Amino acid sequence: MSEATTKISIRGLAKAFGANQVLRGVDLDVGEGRSLVVIGGSGVGKSVLLRCLLGLAKPDAGSIMIDGRDVAHQSNRDRAFMTRHCGMLFQGAALFDSLKVWENVAFRLLYGERKSRRAARARAIECLAQVGLAPEAADLSPSELSGGMQKRVGLARAIASDPDILFFDEPTTGLDPIMADVINNLIIERVKALGATAISITHDIASARKIADEIAMLYMGQIIWRGTPDEIENSGNPMVDQFVHGRAEGPIQMPVRKAYAVKR
Repeated sequence: MSEATTKISIRGLAKAFGANQVLRGVDLDVGEGRSLVVIGGSGVGKSVLLRCLLGLAKPDAGSIMIDGRDVAHQSNRDRAFMTRHCGMLFQGAALFDSLKVWENVAFRLLYGERKSRRAARARAIECLAQVGLAPEAADLSPSELSGGMQKRVGLARAIASDPDILFFDEPTTGLDPIMADVINNLIIERVKALGATAISITHDIASARKIADEIAMLYMGQIIWRGTPDEIENSGNPMVDQFVHGRAEGPIQMPVRKAYAVKR
């Protein structure tokens, strides 16, 4: 990938929590307008990687270059830059229960960009329409929505400020297969409509295959494989093959705690 087309460049990213070394020198490039999906099992560091990208966790070492700006050790100016340029769909939608749906969608517009409530509401309803929700949904509370509708609202919020970078944290977790495919299609549509660069983390292989231009697998704090969705079926990497086909036997050994009988 040429330097001119690189939107996000990660080099040597490391992060530990006490003695637990989670990221061990992650290197990744994401091209402008491309969708990269990072896969891996639970506890391999996917969420920590995303937190570092968002500035929610400070790396111990390494760089995160976005549009040529190193945001790994963010200043206030860097945080403002990330806020302006990035949108985020959280795993559990992360909607504010005390706010109406439209206020959730327009949260950044209201409290970050200080837009009028009238203008923010109009933009929220426009974004809700883009994810297939009727204007009537705007005045509902999040508790009145199904899980799939909450995901749609979360996506509408992520795109409300026309970001050029989108992050997706386990976008299909907790959804039935049909609704998961609906969300995948909406992600593809919105990313293309914005011309955005996207990074997603997931353990859902079907979702990864559908929304990714490229897939990278994270294991033991490092990227161990990267390729296209078509290439992942025959990656030639035994750990990738085990994960993709969901086999218990293989080089990836999941820790299992033994059960002991309780003495009476």
